[in-house]
Amino acid sequence: MLRLTLATEEYLQLGDDIKVAFLGGTGRHLRIMVDAPKSVNIARGKYIEKKTTDPEERANLPRYYAEPETPEKYRRKRNAQPSL
Repeated sequence: MLRLTLATEEYLQLGDDIKVAFLGGTGRHLRIMVDAPKSVNIARGKYIEKKTTDPEERANLPRYYAEPETPEKYRRKRNAQPSL
């Protein structure tokens, strides 16, 4: 899995014909735009989980969660305050 940080109005290009743009967000919600051909099936995770009734299939669905804290190696280094 790839984890990225994007600024507002930046986008990801998936293959030659799919673009995912980050439009912004507030609090715990964000807005994205998916520009893809009509032949590509796009479904919300909640819909897939609700539609899947077989417990074995449901157990095999991917689970994603927010990481509570960014690992040290990915944190920005802050400049130390100059001493007087």
